[in-house]
Amino acid sequence: MGSGGHGRVLAEQRGGIGFLTLDRPSSLNALSLEMIRALASALESWRSDPEVRAVVVQGRHGTHRRRTFCAGGDIRALHSAVLAGGGVGDFFDAEFSLVHAIHTYPKPYLALMDGLTLGGGMGISQGASLRILTEHSRLGMPETRIGLFPDVGAGLFLGRTPGAFGEFLGLTGHIVGPGDALALGLGDVYLPSVRIPELLERLPGHPDPETLARAMADEAPAAPLMALRETLDRHFSRPDMPAILGSLASEDSDFLREIQEALERSSPTMLCVTLEHLRKARGMGLAELLREERILMHHGFDPQEGEALEGIRARVIDKDDAPGWKPTTLAEVDRERVEAFFSSPWTASGHPLAGLV
Repeated sequence: MGSGGHGRVLAEQRGGIGFLTLDRPSSLNALSLEMIRALASALESWRSDPEVRAVVVQGRHGTHRRRTFCAGGDIRALHSAVLAGGGVGDFFDAEFSLVHAIHTYPKPYLALMDGLTLGGGMGISQGASLRILTEHSRLGMPETRIGLFPDVGAGLFLGRTPGAFGEFLGLTGHIVGPGDALALGLGDVYLPSVRIPELLERLPGHPDPETLARAMADEAPAAPLMALRETLDRHFSRPDMPAILGSLASEDSDFLREIQEALERSSPTMLCVTLEHLRKARGMGLAELLREERILMHHGFDPQEGEALEGIRARVIDKDDAPGWKPTTLAEVDRERVEAFFSSPWTASGHPLAGLV
C-alpha cells in the first residue's frame, strides 16, 4: 500500500484500487492547478501499473453545512491571476487535458459524487465508467451566472440529455438532485451515503469494482424535473435567446418566471455564446469539443472582450450581485460579437490541445 498527498489531493493505492481524494473541504474542494496536475499525475502513473485495476475519486467533507464532492474550479485564483497580469492558459490546458484523460481512461474509474458537484466537479466525474450518486448529490453547470459557459466537456454530457434539457441546464445553471440526474443520464447508480464506507471497505480485493457498486445500489429516487420535459422542450428548443425568453414570458408559471429571471441576470453575450456552443457540440467528438472550449475560454477571460472577470467580481469577490455586462441586453448582442468568441487565436497545429485525439 502506498499513499501520498500533493496539491491537496490524496493518492492512495490499496488492494488493487487507486483512491484519489480531493482534500480541500474549506474551499468546497475547488480545483486548483496543483490539484489538477496531481490528479493527472496519479492517473498517468496508474494507467499501466498492473497492481492497480481500478480508480476511485471522491471528495473529503468538511464541517460546513453542504457535503461536497467538488464545487468546480478555483475561480477566485483565476480572477486574481488575470488581474495580476498573468493568464489562465495553464489552468485550462491542464484541466481540459485531464477531462480527456478521464473520458479515455483504460481502467474502471468510479466517481463518488456525494454532495455538491458543479462545473469542474462535473468535469472529473462525467467521464467516469461509473458515476455514483447519493441523496446529497446536487449537480449543475452554473457558469453563465459568472459570465462564462458550460465547459469541461459539458457539450458532450449535456448534449446527451433528452430533448432540450441540455439547453435548459447549460443556459440556466439549474441544479438537479440524484433522481433527475439519473433520469437525465448524468449518473449511473444511486447509493445511500451511509453505505459508502461499506463500498470503500469492500472495493479493495474485489475482482470487479463496478459490479460490486451496481450490486449495492438502491432504487433511484424521484425525478420531479422530468415531469416538465414537454414544457422545457417547448421553450428551450426555440432558435435563439430572444425567442427562448419570449417563449418563457408567454407562460404563467412561477417556476418558469424564476427561470426567466435567472436568465435575465446572466451575461447576454455569454447566453448567446453558450446556446450556439451547446448546439454545435452535439456534432463534435470529445477532443474537438475541448479544443473549442479552450478557444472560448481564451476569449472569455480576456479583460477587454470577455465577461468572466466582471461576473466573478460581482458574484464571488465583491458579491454585490450587480455585474456590468457589456452589452446589457440581448437586443444589443450582434452576430459579430458572438462569432468572435469562436475565432481561434491559434493555428490548428499550434492549438494548446492539438495533441488530443
